[in-house]
Amino acid sequence: MRSVLATGLVLVLFLLTAAALASVFKAELGLRAAFVGAAAAALPLAVVVPTYLWLDRFEAEPLRLKAFAFGWGALVAPLVALVLNSTSLSVLRDIGVDHAASVEAVYLAPVVEESVKGLAILLILWFQRRELDGVVDGLVYAGLAGAGFAFTENILYLGQGLTSGGAGELTSVLVLRGVLGPFAHPLFTSCIGVGVGLAALRRSAVARTFLVVLGWVVAVFLHGMWNLAATSGLQGYLVVYLLVQVPLFLGYLAFLRWVQAREGRLIGAHLLPYADSGWLTREEVRMLSSMPLRRSARAWAKSAGGPRGLRAMRTYQDSASELALLRARMLRVGADPEAQQAQELLLRAIAVSRGVLFPPTAPVAARPGA
Repeated sequence: MRSVLATGLVLVLFLLTAAALASVFKAELGLRAAFVGAAAAALPLAVVVPTYLWLDRFEAEPLRLKAFAFGWGALVAPLVALVLNSTSLSVLRDIGVDHAASVEAVYLAPVVEESVKGLAILLILWFQRRELDGVVDGLVYAGLAGAGFAFTENILYLGQGLTSGGAGELTSVLVLRGVLGPFAHPLFTSCIGVGVGLAALRRSAVARTFLVVLGWVVAVFLHGMWNLAATSGLQGYLVVYLLVQVPLFLGYLAFLRWVQAREGRLIGAHLLPYADSGWLTREEVRMLSSMPLRRSARAWAKSAGGPRGLRAMRTYQDSASELALLRARMLRVGADPEAQQAQELLLRAIAVSRGVLFPPTAPVAARPGA
């Protein structure tokens, strides 16, 4: 009942913020420019969102939480940021601050926007603690929240480009924001995701707070640097982009690849005790800790057992991955009764799935990874 009520409240919140944003876009841009801007803003999502779904392969997060992170970033965060940023700009102008727009963009907007985007990850940590097991989970939720925010923000910028300069200006804005910087917002917010992911594995409240705040500070700093480059003219922007943003982006992609590979090794290490206890074989552990072997295992399950076999293999792999990361968390922060119960449920799901995939009469050599 609580889950249904929470889902209903979130949907109402999203609908209300969507209606408010639609009203803003209609007033600022007009319907035509808003629709064109939305269509153009969706193009970078074809690259950004699959990147975080690719990262989320070993232990896939629930679709409802990924949708929540994206929806929060696309609806709630932009509306709150729009109100607070507009208010801040008005205050700066009223008190006579020179270059108020630049000051707001470089110093205030990053604080506001990273705070409201990062709140999505903190909400998942507070209310769905079991579904945030470390850095990879934090990166996935943060990246999707950032992608949602960039999508909505781009609608406004692209629509303004169309109304002020036609198709040519629209194309220029799309190149600058959608081609040169599609990962800007996801990258900034990922710093908060890393902080929250590390905090989830710490017992000390002081350490958890420090890690979250540190991630937020880095996100705000990088966001401020990006906005500073954007307000320094096209030439200044391109210089900063080539010398700072491109290396930073390449390093970020390398980091995503590294944390995914690390998660595979972590899964293998924490499943070995279950193999020693007879729940799995060491060949299965090897398969579960390698993405290519997991894909091969799913292909084998589909060919051997059809759709039922494929479903069983997916359940088996997902449950085993969740079990490994649950064990890692239990070793770091302690095994409370809820974690113990979750472990028992996952072991039961693994046993049922293995019974479908590897019936007692099946030869060991027929099993994937054997």
